[in-house]
Amino acid sequence: MPPLLSLLLFLVSSGWLAGDAVAAEASKLRFVAAVYLDDKGVGLRHPEGVACNDRSTLVVGDTGRSRLLRFTVHGRDVKPGGEMRAPQLSAPIRVQITSKDEVLALDGKQRRVVRFDARGEPRGYLDPQGVPGAGAIVLRSFKVDRDDALYLLDVFGGRVIVLAPDGKFLRQVAFPKAYGFFSDLAVDSRGKIYLLDSLRAEVWAVAKDAKEFSLLAKGLRGHVNFPTSITVDASGILYLVDEHGGGVVLLAQDGAVLGRQLAMGWNEGLLNSPSQLCINDKGQVFIADRGNSRVQVFSLVR
Repeated sequence: MPPLLSLLLFLVSSGWLAGDAVAAEASKLRFVAAVYLDDKGVGLRHPEGVACNDRSTLVVGDTGRSRLLRFTVHGRDVKPGGEMRAPQLSAPIRVQITSKDEVLALDGKQRRVVRFDARGEPRGYLDPQGVPGAGAIVLRSFKVDRDDALYLLDVFGGRVIVLAPDGKFLRQVAFPKAYGFFSDLAVDSRGKIYLLDSLRAEVWAVAKDAKEFSLLAKGLRGHVNFPTSITVDASGILYLVDEHGGGVVLLAQDGAVLGRQLAMGWNEGLLNSPSQLCINDKGQVFIADRGNSRVQVFSLVR
């Protein structure tokens, strides 16, 4: 066995170098394709939201045109599949897809979540039921877990609200006492919630059913300029989208920095004021490249 490989295996087995850190450090985002147009040849305008699932579906929040666009993804081929509109939806800034192919979009002006059924028909607003202080909810972001529970980032109430799929209140977790501004949240397969503090460049976390957030990663300013979106993949690796820096930073489950991917620019493969990111089970990464009015597709190469 080569000496370098022997040393690497020793470090992993002895705990000096975690196995997931090795995998993540070797992960690279390789450019695959860019999406500019809908099925009628109309260009995207400052898209901010993206959502993808394991059935080759991609939904884009085309914020500047007040609509959602559906695409089908097969390898490098991203085929347009029509648009979704609703009177309540004027600025979709965050998008999610449920296990039943329903689409949920957060309107950036009304700060409410608009629902669409699997056919793309609007079904009104999400109606949270039984939430304490429900009249004072102001949403900055939201996520849907694999069981279709909803996690709402309430920046006015200083809390994360958890709802059942039918909108009934399950629980809430208060923000930590000292923080800057929480711009996004993520939820992993075990129900652990992550909060992204854009101003302080920190990540907080709380395990399922725990009552308080704890600081997971701090001092990230040397790696990110102004992160505004956070996503977690199936292995627990966190992806921070650096809006002002035009890149993506990877964190291990313990908050350790695993590296930075991509850079600011206008050519394909580069980012300009990126917003939301999503990852499907095929290792495809979709990024709303807002400043370049496109969605870019990358493959996650380990």
